[in-house]
Formats: sequence, structure tokens, C-alpha cells
Amino acid sequence: MKASFLFLIAFGAAVSIQAQKKASLYFPPAGSWQHQSAASQGFDSVKLQNAVQFAILKETKRPRSMKESQVLDFGKEPFSEPIGVQADRGAPSGIIIRHGYIVAEWGEPMSVDMTHSVTKSFLSTVVGMAVDRKLIQSIQDPVSKYIDEVAVFQPGGEPQLIQPFGTEHNKRLNWDVMLRQTSDWEGTLWGKPEWADRPEKDSTKWIRKERREPGSVFEYNDVRVNALALAATWVWKRPLPEVAREFLMNPIGASSSWHWNGYSNSFIVLDGRPIQSVSGGGHWGGGLFINAYDMARFGLLSLHEGNWNGKQLLSKDWYKKATTPTSANTGYGFMNFFLNTEKKLIPGAPESAYMHVGNGVNFIYVDKEHDLVIVCRWIENLEKGNFVDKVLEAIIN
Repeated sequence: MKASFLFLIAFGAAVSIQAQKKASLYFPPAGSWQHQSAASQGFDSVKLQNAVQFAILKETKRPRSMKESQVLDFGKEPFSEPIGVQADRGAPSGIIIRHGYIVAEWGEPMSVDMTHSVTKSFLSTVVGMAVDRKLIQSIQDPVSKYIDEVAVFQPGGEPQLIQPFGTEHNKRLNWDVMLRQTSDWEGTLWGKPEWADRPEKDSTKWIRKERREPGSVFEYNDVRVNALALAATWVWKRPLPEVAREFLMNPIGASSSWHWNGYSNSFIVLDGRPIQSVSGGGHWGGGLFINAYDMARFGLLSLHEGNWNGKQLLSKDWYKKATTPTSANTGYGFMNFFLNTEKKLIPGAPESAYMHVGNGVNFIYVDKEHDLVIVCRWIENLEKGNFVDKVLEAIIN
């Protein structure tokens, strides 16, 4: 009897602690975000400031002109001409959030810059929201089940019909392999053939890659990402920026300054109206333009597995799938979840931590074990892990 009584007391105390913890979760309301001292949130203030200085000093050597930077990255590729809007970037910037509160920020966090392939994480999120709403019944379904002929056009031109998932190979591709970049989708979209994105090259000419079994080979390829964006647009029957605004960005209190762009030629006819199909990155321009605070809100949503202040915007099951390693590349989940599998990405971080990463380098670091989100923009690629390690080393409790 006494043991049962003590058990009930202990159980009640545990429930009370959990309830207090839940009640103490902080989610920044729209238009404001509380700052707390680094020390109050468990940091050694000096070490954290040193980490911030490291991020500033390790600014990428790429030019601030995105046009010049893209030429350096992709200018030698065939079909490398930009077809989407570009904009010069700001200074190295970032925000560090612990327990929901901002404990450090630097640079120009309000600057609405291209975020490049972090856009892919927003794309996979709106695909996940389509799955949650049964607009997509299963990610194992062939994408061709949901999209057939599409009328594409350039403003002022005549629509032309395409079948983005109409070849024998593409008919076999499901949503899962598209999200994991293991589809080997074949074809040309918005004037860019898939083989020309990061192509193989022999000593004399560009060569096409052999067609591979879906799911067998990982290949980072923006043409295929754009094919996924087109399919998601078709499923939602509306522009993806509208979807993101209604179901993602407004609910998490994001600003109105972000914009998600496609290309000058990526227009389709959907239910009788012209719609721009957006891109999944900034490879040829376009993609998501966003400030660091809005990126941080997205990171905080990721940290809480789709829950924002008690409302589940995206199912926890989706995050479980998104952070499950891809067999062909165990450091990658759904786009653009870069995983810390076997601690290969960031040796000093928990294996459960992950990053949303884009060229530049832009990244959002998500660490549930430390209740930590980091947004870092315009750091050298090889230094991103070192920077995160320095932030982690600054945590004292």
C-alpha cells in the first residue's frame, strides 16, 4: 500500500514536471522574438561570442554578387545560363536560439537573401503537408499517378503539352525516390536537361550518365528537384508559395518579406489559369529569398517536429521519414535534410542532429538534444561543422 502511494506521488511529480516543461515552451509570436542572455540559457558567454566571431571571420570567399558566384560554381556547365531572378547577398549573418529564445545574432539577419538549396527543405515540407492531407495517398505511389500532361508556356507564347513523368523510366518513380534524390529522373525541364546539371565529363566532351535503377544511386540534381516542385504544384492545384504562406509561414509567424520564385519560362496552365512553378534552389536563379529570422522560425518548427505552440502543422511521422537515412547516401534524408549519421557531418554534435543546407553556405542546424537551432549564412562550406562545434562547446548546462 505504501509502495503504491509512493509510486503515485512519483508519477504525479513526473507528470507535473512534464506539464511545466510543456507550459514553458517558448514560440515567438509574429513580429517579435524574445532575447535572453547567453548565460541564462546555459552558455559560456565568452565562448559563444568567440563562436560568433569565428562565423564572421570565416565568411565565404565567394563574391557577394550572386551572378558572379553562380558563374564560379556552375559557369562551366552546359546550359548554365540563369533563367531566374538573382540578387546580391548581404554580410555574413546568423542567429542562435536555445529553448526558443535568441541568445546571439550577428550581421544582417533582416536581409532577404537567396537561400539556395535550403529551399528544398521548404519544398519537401509542402509535399509532406500534401501527404498529411491525403492529396498524396502514399509516398510509395508513382508520381505519374498524380500528374500526366501539363501545358507549359512562356508569357506571350503558345502552351505546349509535356509529360514530365511519361517515359517508361519516369513512370516508375515514386515520391520517396524524388524526395531522396535517388530517382534518376530523365528529361528536360524549363530548358535544362537533367544530364547537364553537375554532368560527368571525359577529356573531350560532356557525356550523359547511364540510366540507373530508381533508389540505387544518389545524385544531387536541381532539374529533378524542379520536376518534384512541378508535381507538387499539380497536386495542390495552386502555386506553392500560396501553400507555404497559408499552411506554413503564417502559422509560424514569419514575416511578409520572403518570396519563392521560379524561372522566366516555368509557367503552366492549371485549372485554366497561368501559374509559375517554383524552383527548388537558386542554381539558375530563383528559389526562396528569405531573412534569417524566418529561417530560424522554420528551424524551430523542425526542432519541434512540426508542432508550433501546440498545433501540429506537419505530422511527426513526416519528420521521422525525413530524417531516416537514404540507403544510397546515409547522410541524406528527404531534401534537404543533411543527417549526422555516424557523426560524419559534425563529429562533435549528436547523431540525431541535422542541417538544412544550401549553397553559399546557408544552413539551419537543428539539435533536439540541446534544444538548439542555429541559422548561419555565408560561411565557408568546410567551416560550417567547425562553427557548430564551437557553439556546442560553449554550452555549459
